[in-house]
Order: sequence, then C-alpha cells, then structure tokens
Amino acid sequence: MSKMIDKELQQEVDKRRTFAIISHPDAGKTTLTEKLLLFGGAIRLAGTVKARKASKHATSDWMEIEKQRGISVTSSVMQFDYNGHRINILDTPGHQDFSEDTYRTLTAADAAVMLIDVAKGVEAQTIKLFKVCAQRGIPIFTFINKLDREGRSPFDLMEELEQVLGIRSVPMNWPIGMGRELCGVYDRMKNQVELFQGDDHSTIEVRKVEDYRDPLIKEMAGDFLYEQLGQDVELLDVAGDPFDYEKVLKGELTPIFFGSAINNFGLQTFLENFLELAPKPEPRRSTEGMIEPTNEKFSGYVFKIQANMNPAHRDRIAFLRIVSGKFERGMSVKHVRVGKDIKLAQPQQFLAQDRDIVQTAYPGDIIGLFDPGIFRIGDSLSEGSSIVFDELPTFSPEIFAKVTAKNALKYKQYQKGIDQLTEEGTIQVFNTVSFDDTILGVVGQLQFEVFEYRMRNEYGVEVQLQRMPFQFARWIVAENLDPSKFRINSTLVKDKKGNYVVLFENEYAMRTAMEKNPDAQFLQTAP
Repeated sequence: MSKMIDKELQQEVDKRRTFAIISHPDAGKTTLTEKLLLFGGAIRLAGTVKARKASKHATSDWMEIEKQRGISVTSSVMQFDYNGHRINILDTPGHQDFSEDTYRTLTAADAAVMLIDVAKGVEAQTIKLFKVCAQRGIPIFTFINKLDREGRSPFDLMEELEQVLGIRSVPMNWPIGMGRELCGVYDRMKNQVELFQGDDHSTIEVRKVEDYRDPLIKEMAGDFLYEQLGQDVELLDVAGDPFDYEKVLKGELTPIFFGSAINNFGLQTFLENFLELAPKPEPRRSTEGMIEPTNEKFSGYVFKIQANMNPAHRDRIAFLRIVSGKFERGMSVKHVRVGKDIKLAQPQQFLAQDRDIVQTAYPGDIIGLFDPGIFRIGDSLSEGSSIVFDELPTFSPEIFAKVTAKNALKYKQYQKGIDQLTEEGTIQVFNTVSFDDTILGVVGQLQFEVFEYRMRNEYGVEVQLQRMPFQFARWIVAENLDPSKFRINSTLVKDKKGNYVVLFENEYAMRTAMEKNPDAQFLQTAP
C-alpha cells in the first residue's frame, strides 16, 4: 500500500508549481495574474483594475479598499490547471507599505516571477523583493512587460539587471520591434515566432521557423526589423550568457521573457516555458532537518492570517503551505506550538474570494483553514511528530501611532478588531508600561489607512490615530530592566507576548540607551 501512496504522492508533487509574482506597483502584475488565470480557464473574463467605476474588478483584489484604489494590499492565492500542471499563484501586495506581508508570502513560494515595465526597468520595490528571493536562493524568472509601448532597449534592461540586482540573464525570446512597431517575438529556444496578425493586433499566431534568418520573419516584419533582429540575436549568441539550468535553479541566472500581458502577447510562450523550467515543490528546513515533499507524514506551516475574507461571516482564515504528505479533509494533526491535536474540518482553496471546500491537497498547495483564534503566523502543523519549520521573518516597525476608540461604549468591538487585525501580521501592537496606552507600529503609512478603514467597515468602530514621534523599535533582553533609563526621547512598551520593547525617536537616543545598558541586548525583531 505504501508504495502505491508513494507513487501517487510523487506524481502529485511533480505536477505542482507554486510561485509568487513580484514587481513594483503599476508594472502590470494584476493584469498578468488575470491573463494566466484566463489561460487556465479559471476565469472567463478578466476584470480591469483601471476601470474602477465598473463592477468588474481584478479577481485577486477582493477587499473593498483595493477596489477603490486599484492596488493589491492583501496576498491572496489562486489555483488553476494548465497542460497537466496544477499551478498555485501567490499574489503579493503591490504597495510598498505592505512589504512585510509580501516577504512572508515569499517563504511559501518555490519560484518567483519578476515583472518589469519595459519603459521603467528595475524599480525600488522590485529591488527589495528581489533581495528576499535572492537570500532564499529561489529561482527567478523575468517577464518584461508592456512591449506594446515604447520602452528601453532590451540590452539596456539586461545590463541593469546585472548592475542593480547582481544577476545575469538569458533571454528566452527576443522582441521584433517595440511599441507601435511591435510585430512579434522570436523564441530563441524553440525556433518559433509569435506574430501579431492584422492592424489591430487582435490575433496572435505562433509559427515554426528554421531560425531567426527565416524569410517568413522578413515577410512579416519588413527589412529594417528583420535586419535588427538578426544583429541582436547574433550578438546574444556570441556575447550573451548560455542557458544553464543549474544556475537558474540556484537563483544565479534569470531567464527573460518579453511580452505584453494586456494583449496576451508572449504569455503562452512564457507560461509553457515557465512550467517546464520552474521547480516542483521544494523541501523545507525544520527542527528535524530538511522535510521532503514526498515524506508520507503530512506537515505544513501558517504563513499568513487574514480576517474577514467573507464580510458576511466575519471569519478568519489561516493560510497554510503544505510541505509534505497528503492532506485529507477532516484529518487530525498536531498543532505543535499549542501541543494539541486539532481536526481540519473545513479547509478551503481559493480563486481570490471564491472558495471551494478541499477534500485533498498535496505539497505545494496552499489551503485556507478556518481560524477560531488558535493560529499564529509561523505555526507548524504535522501528523505525528513535533516538526517546527524555520521562523518566518518579522520586521521592525518604523511609524507609530497611539490608537483610541472614539466611542468608549464600543470598547469590546474595538478590542476584537485590534486583536484580529494585529494577528494578520501587518500591524504590531504595543502597550505602554506606565499608562497602558495602546500604540500601533507599522512599516508604511498606508497600513494605518487600511486599519482605520477596516475598523470602521468590518467592526463598526471609529478610531483616532495620534502620530507618535518614534522611528525605531528595539526588543530588549536584560536581567534587570530599569524603566527610568528610557525616559529621554524614548518610551518602554510591551508587545502582545509581553516582551519589553523600547521605542526611540532617533538614532542618537538609541545609541545613548545602548551605552547606558551595556549588558542588555537590543534586537530588531522579537526574540
């Protein structure tokens, strides 16, 4: 029996590809996600974020505030099938203020698709997210988007990838023209061209060719673009990096694809190549060593908690990345931190806000677990053993505000809202030691706006936020803590777990405190 399960498990693992799309806001990430879902038949009509007055909004942007602003502020997960593969796309917030949530989501991915605007090149947010992927050594595939607009030279963009991100690149296809002159892309690996047909670029045709010198390309593109393509490809063949699969898997070389998501152009080539090249679900580090996906014992970890995904039911969902074994609805697993067995009765899979109850799931899949308040980010669940997976990253907040409820009679709803929204991990909550004030800490200003909006709309509570002058938070570990030493340009607070934290107004105050407390440890994240 066990051999049968092994074989089934192996087949399911081999089918899966779990990846995140990383980009700067406005590079076209939501459009790309939607078009990939369209290819998989998961949605029939791509909603557009730009047409905000229309009722069709991007499938992955389900929260009301996202519909109004046209940005993604929550990481949702979408699953669809294509060409015998089961694909899990982790959608990451496009706004920089939500980077902490994004970083954690990247721990659940086995590969990343880096989306770059052909006119803008590598932007600030892309650099941050790339660094997280590089630290984890995960393979990065690059899609250079918006080829239907005038942009920078592909060679310039390749040089920028190397100089700014420190990664070499290998173009898998190459544009024939750009902007108004765009008439196709040449697939260097498969010797085929993807060509626009007709003046309105409404249809796309894929044709096999001998190589880049094929007369068909000349006929379609005209003499000038045909000559330019020839020169570019010859230069790449001589001076460019050769394709090296081992380097791709180590995150040292990024395959580049050129296309235009909004026109579906170059997308099929990209998706099919990506599915061939991207890794299947990877092992994860734990207290018991590397856990292989084909290990028969089920295990997984919570990388995100989201409250109120369904406004009608006021629920909380814990997102679990399955690491090993087969998940079956109703199974009992060990909640390692709590030390208790729990039954997973109503697991769900998502196409953004649409959910289905899951009967079975496999390594690489992301499932949503109904959370009555028992899960925290980073929790490990396992069958039998007490595996604990590597800690998920937390980040030190940089902006602080004192929060109060405008209506004291709504204290109960106020407290519930704060508890639930801080559990999601995008806001940290502190209580002052002396006055018992509540202070919130965030990485970016937009998180405060979303917090106020959600408190009002989901919990019926108007809150008042009073900005505090602090810029740094440091968790302090000391034998005998003297609160009187933290009165000048700083304040002593406790986090949710009761750890002491000092909030500092500036670096001078922080350095002074460190000098006065030589035996204490000042940590950037919770111990």
